[in-house]
Amino acid sequence: MRMCLLALNPTDSVTEGFLPAAARLGLDVTVLTDQPNAHRRAYPEIEILECDVRDFRSVVTRISTLGRPDAVFTNSDHLQTQAALAADYFGLPGKDWRVTLRTKDKAEMRRHLASAGADPVWSAEVTGHTEVTALDVPYPCVVKPREGVASEDVVLVGGPEELVARCAEIRSRRPGSALVVEEYLPGELHTLETLGDGRVRHVLGGFHTVVSPPPYFVEERLTFVPAHPEPVVAQVLAQLDALGVGFGACHTEFVVHEGRARIIEVNYRAIGDQCDLLLAHLLEIPLFDHILRTHLGEPLPTELGVRRDGVARLDYPCAGSAGTLTAAPAATELNANGVWLTYRPLREIGERHEVYRTNRDFLGVVRATGTDQGAVDRAVTGFLAGQRWEIQP
Repeated sequence: MRMCLLALNPTDSVTEGFLPAAARLGLDVTVLTDQPNAHRRAYPEIEILECDVRDFRSVVTRISTLGRPDAVFTNSDHLQTQAALAADYFGLPGKDWRVTLRTKDKAEMRRHLASAGADPVWSAEVTGHTEVTALDVPYPCVVKPREGVASEDVVLVGGPEELVARCAEIRSRRPGSALVVEEYLPGELHTLETLGDGRVRHVLGGFHTVVSPPPYFVEERLTFVPAHPEPVVAQVLAQLDALGVGFGACHTEFVVHEGRARIIEVNYRAIGDQCDLLLAHLLEIPLFDHILRTHLGEPLPTELGVRRDGVARLDYPCAGSAGTLTAAPAATELNANGVWLTYRPLREIGERHEVYRTNRDFLGVVRATGTDQGAVDRAVTGFLAGQRWEIQP
């Protein structure tokens, strides 16, 4: 059996998760990407073909020259609609392209939820012809790219003058990009991780997320939550149902305030930044295999056999200033006092970066699992306290 996998840059999810799962399932994988050299360096044993993967027509044409595959898959935020259209073209299982589009397009997501009566949020789409000062904006508000990811260029705004300035600032980095201005939704930030096959949907749990101080929203720590309160889960699932989400993996970010759960964004793929790798280890399930099987048309089991006594935490040491990384810890594996801890660097020593106010500022990721939250927290805190990251201007 053969699978075409669409990708932009190489990611840990693909390299450490989906490609090993494909090998276990006996799949021959062809990676279609616009960055072939980077993928050949990451996994030289896999067939890599260059393709303009952002254009669904190029994807269909490239796949057609290879012959009909058994699955078309992507875990990229940016390529879900292209993969869905290609799968549909070849008569293969996949997500509904309408749903992938409305979850990726944050303005369309808000419009669709409002039209369905599913927790409307004040929101306005800002294009090059929009007069921002004419909008009746409820302050404070949040401005963000309509199709952005990873909190990049997402910022809290306190008033009209600041809104005009922030929009101009973001557009200077993203010429021609549409923005979304929406009401600020107060509350604690959480995620819900789901897996479905269009018939059955499993809730895998979620995370409680700690973000940087305003006005930015950089994720700094995630703590695993085995089960959110049932009324909260019911509210989030109702909003996902209104959007049509139900096939494959989905990572949903939401806030809870006074018992009310409100969606921030829907990422119609597996959670990233090594949280998916942690989930597979923590829950003791072949998570990546299950996700790929749905795209091969196989039904999910009624029960996944998820381990329910595990706890976990991830921390992301971040660069606080622009410059060159001159000192940093190496990759580490520790197993002590019932805690399994892994550290992986995300930047090489000698690399120079600006400050992006997004996950591109991550210097590394610490992930730890166990059965006692206090022990896990102490292990992570102790590890971080003993490390040193140095950045020279």
